[in-house]
Amino acid sequence: MTLRRRTLHDGWLLRPVGGSGSGEVPAPVGAAPVRASVPGCVHTDLLAAGLIPDPYLDENEARLAWIGRVDWRYETEFEHTPDASIVDLVCGGLDTVARLELNGTEIGTTANMHRGYRFDVTHLLTPGTNRLAITFTSALDHAEAQREHYGDLPHTNDHPFNLVRKMACNFGWDWGPVLVTAGIWRPIALEQWRRARLASVRPLVTVDGNTGRAEVHIALQREDAAPVEVRVSLAGQEVATTTSRESTVVTVDVPGPRLWWPRGYGEQHRYPLEVVLSTPEGEELDRWSQQVGFRSVELDTSADELGTAFRFVVNGKPVFAKGANWIPDDCFPHRVDRDRYARRFTQATDAGVNLLRVWGGGIYESDEFYDLADERGILVWQDFLFACAAYPEEEPLRGEVVAEAREAVTRLAPHPSLVLWNGSNENAWGYHDWGWQPRLGDRTWGLGYYTDVLPKIVAELDPTRPYCPSSPWSFSAERHPNDPGHGCTHLWDVWNQRDYLGYLDYTPRFVSEFGFCGAPTATTLRRALPGDLTPDSPGVIAHNKAANGPAKLADRLAEHFPPPAAFPAWHWATQLNQARAIGLGIRHFRSLAPDCAGTIVWQLNDCWPVISWSVVDGDERLKPAWYALRDSYADRLVTVGRRGDRLVLTAVNDTDRPWQAEPLLRRIGFDGTEHVRSSLALDVPARGTVRHEVPVPLAEPGDPAAELLVVDTPDAKRATWFFAPDLELRLPEARYHAEPRPVPGGCEVRVTAETLLLDLTLLADQAAESAVSDEALLTVLPGETVTFGVEAPEAADPAVFAEVLHTANELARRAH
Repeated sequence: MTLRRRTLHDGWLLRPVGGSGSGEVPAPVGAAPVRASVPGCVHTDLLAAGLIPDPYLDENEARLAWIGRVDWRYETEFEHTPDASIVDLVCGGLDTVARLELNGTEIGTTANMHRGYRFDVTHLLTPGTNRLAITFTSALDHAEAQREHYGDLPHTNDHPFNLVRKMACNFGWDWGPVLVTAGIWRPIALEQWRRARLASVRPLVTVDGNTGRAEVHIALQREDAAPVEVRVSLAGQEVATTTSRESTVVTVDVPGPRLWWPRGYGEQHRYPLEVVLSTPEGEELDRWSQQVGFRSVELDTSADELGTAFRFVVNGKPVFAKGANWIPDDCFPHRVDRDRYARRFTQATDAGVNLLRVWGGGIYESDEFYDLADERGILVWQDFLFACAAYPEEEPLRGEVVAEAREAVTRLAPHPSLVLWNGSNENAWGYHDWGWQPRLGDRTWGLGYYTDVLPKIVAELDPTRPYCPSSPWSFSAERHPNDPGHGCTHLWDVWNQRDYLGYLDYTPRFVSEFGFCGAPTATTLRRALPGDLTPDSPGVIAHNKAANGPAKLADRLAEHFPPPAAFPAWHWATQLNQARAIGLGIRHFRSLAPDCAGTIVWQLNDCWPVISWSVVDGDERLKPAWYALRDSYADRLVTVGRRGDRLVLTAVNDTDRPWQAEPLLRRIGFDGTEHVRSSLALDVPARGTVRHEVPVPLAEPGDPAAELLVVDTPDAKRATWFFAPDLELRLPEARYHAEPRPVPGGCEVRVTAETLLLDLTLLADQAAESAVSDEALLTVLPGETVTFGVEAPEAADPAVFAEVLHTANELARRAH
């Protein structure tokens, strides 16, 4: 018989059954069982039942803290007719500390959200009705109880997330709420099989010259030692073998395969790989299929005169990583389906992103995430799930870590998009700089995982990919782990302690985290926080999770703008400041190529409506910083910056074709007067960078506070350079003429500048909630006309979009 799978997603009921917070359970919640959705979690079930308010709105997060202190019981009934097969209960994901009972008999316990579980229930099933119950212990109570076993180990935030294998950011982060939930968060099913089944299929796909090879490692679960046949099909090739063992390896060679490339470097060719398990007589027992891609990947960490490189090389070609960090897209990840992933991927690729780093405080994402990465050509840097904390290396946590890592590596190995396994996020840095050592004494803190356990698992199960012990990492115990000259670095003094101009002080080899905080779109913020808003109103503070976040926002604004007079100005100023920071940082780091080989901005997405570092907010809307990311990650980039006492124009060509162009350079007064103009010949090789010193007449203004350098280049965005700090600029009051008109799918807004307009942006959501503009952050000279294209609902009045234009001019202090 072929393996049969039957999901158990219907008929579940949920009720509270204890925990340290049981005394706080509201009477309506405890009065009767609640219908539960599976996959799902407690919070979303209570919300669907109308028993709690939306935890994302207002200050409801704090009001619902009791949920994380309660034990919860899920129960369902199902019918079953016994036959000769073996029956397993297969749990794709249980969050987190659970006890499972079938017909009153305990069948197992779990303590890890990040792995699946399988239980043989053949002899516990009865004809007719069966009852399945899963009781979840409060993960907060469990983690705190583990301190008695492991001691109090250092960690960020308020709760010991490091003592339980659960999504760390569920316990709160500097962009996320404390919403400690529980539930059956991934599919659950009964699987019936006999003789043998495919326990795992792990293809190691490589390419050597003109030959592709898939070394397919197959693990079997067997009822007996009777021989079975394994047949593997790939790209027109088929190889079969017969085995009586519990594992086998089948190798398939494919002549002349078409390669899989990252986006911007080639096509994303994939081939269906199919494994069929059958009896020698031809009866099919089980089947597995997935698309794979032929490609090679290396991480170049060679030493040179500058330090230690950190560069991805795919199919022999160095790839500049234009990356973004990825966090769980929802605090309740079961709500993220393929369509939602696809929307995030589209926003990423539209911004020029070619790499997503799956951050270690979240989850191993669902199969849909990695399949979309394969399809879209997005490289994936995958952290193992350790972040900003010391982790004990003793049992029982050690065993969970090993099982979890082995499962994750096996599941994700087929994906060509996956190019790096990374041991942890900031833990080596934390041990070095965050005061952990006196608290730890001689206790373990996770180093053995990152430098021994995990690399051995990767070497055994996925030797086709590189491994890095942590991010940041300098590749030597003799160096600071966050040395920008060696390996990958995180730059967080900028934002936390100083202005974004601080990026210009760095010449890093690879920046795997950097970012700047800003408000979400106005529509998102007002949906989450009804009523009058101020920068320090309770709801705004509750939706700013950064350490000293309000003060840091104010400090960073004060370095560029006078104090905003009202909330709308404050909101626009924080968004603009974030966008400028992202743009300046990326342009500077790209100008250092090839010595700098990549940037991964913190962060692409949000999990709820919050003031954060994201460029796409929690309601999926684009912040101005997204446009800065897109413009800075453009394939062809021209930027101007200081190198010592010289002003230098840098042109970056991230395409496979040489780029010849003649940029026009002009030094112009804010009133539109052209003082000097010149041109130069650019000849930038494919995947190359060239630099030209800006001639003195252009680089030395007569009035630094009222002049700028403008560089207009065919096939590249306009580049500008201001000769004085923002607070010293004498920006004019913005004057312009706006002409809106309807077009299919939305409207156009033509803006003709009467004065210099700096960072001209159309905040479309303020006119229509679902509207999106195609441009932002434009520098427009007096007399120039620019056009904004707006996707908008048919009912939207084009005239309202002319009323939501904003500039930096309106935020500036004017001397005259």
